Order: sequence, then C-alpha cells, then structure tokens
Amino acid sequence: MATRTDAPTRREQILKEAARLFAERGFHGVGVDEIGAAVGISGPGLYRHFAGKDAMLAELLVGISESLLTGAKRRLDEADGAAPEAVLDSLIEGHIDFALDDRPLITLHDRELDRLRDADRKLVRQLQRQYVELWVGVVRRLYPDLAEPAARSAVHSVFGLLNSTPHLTRPGSLPDRAGTAELLHRMARGAFAAAAGA
Repeated sequence: MATRTDAPTRREQILKEAARLFAERGFHGVGVDEIGAAVGISGPGLYRHFAGKDAMLAELLVGISESLLTGAKRRLDEADGAAPEAVLDSLIEGHIDFALDDRPLITLHDRELDRLRDADRKLVRQLQRQYVELWVGVVRRLYPDLAEPAARSAVHSVFGLLNSTPHLTRPGSLPDRAGTAELLHRMARGAFAAAAGA
C-alpha cells in the first residue's frame, strides 16, 4: 500500500522540478526539455504525463491551494473541541510548514498566477477564499471583539508575513528550520494579538 514515505512518483518529480525551475527562471524562461532533463527523461516524454507547461503550472497552483485548504480542514477536525488558541496554533503551524517547505510554489504563485487559464485562476481564488474564511472563523473565536473585516485583513497580513520566506535566501539570513518556524509562529501570534488590541 502506498504511503507518503514512498518514493515520489514520476509525475510528482516532474512537478517538483517544474516548480523549482519556474520559480528560478520564470515560466517562459524554462523549456520542456529542461524540465525533462531535470528528472531524467526526454522533453517529449513529459507529454505522457502532462499536456504541456500550462498544465503543469495549473496543477501546481491549483494543487497547493487544494492542499492548504484540505490540510486546514483536517486540522480543524482534529482540534474539534480544543481551545481556539490551540486551533489557531495548529493552523499557523500548517501554514509555516508550507512556507518553509514549498518556497518555490510561493514564488510561482506570486509571479505566474495570471498565466493560468481563467477557469483555473478562478478555482485557485475560490480555494484561497475558503482557506482564508476558515482562519477568520478561528481568529474570531479567539478574539470575539475583532470585527470580521479586521480579522480578514489580519489573516491576509499574516499570510504575507509567513509567505515572505522565499525572499530570505541569503546564507545566514534565517536560523535553522526549527528556529525559523518558532520565530514565524511568534510573529504570527503577535500580529493577531496586535490586530485585536490584546
């Protein structure tokens, strides 16, 4: 039975390398042959897995939005009955994992979202809105006096804070992963507390 500890599938390898290359050089700066070479197959061999670069980009950006939303829902289910503070901590931890482990996807989203077909871009935006609203609900349970628009603004601001990690890539610009995660967590909690005037 397959588990997440299994070796990645060829399709997953292709997506990972495509994300890295697109983030480094831009969507139009990377050819199919380069992506193929990065995973050890011919460029034309990629067409057995994807219709083309556009399909890879769509799967990457829709996929990460789906993954964030699914992960947040799972965390909420697992925290059923827990104190709002613990639930918010869990959401923050999940987003920090994404921010630290999937940096190329953050860069890709920032630079290339407008290259998606309208239907894919709308789907990404819809998934993102659902993700934000999950957070808003949790933030308002913890800080009931925080108005909904202010809570939503605070959530977007915290995402901006957490998603800034791809821009901190110089050697020594970040502590080790555990230290960075802890720092980001404290800053996120501090931002929500500040928004609530706590």
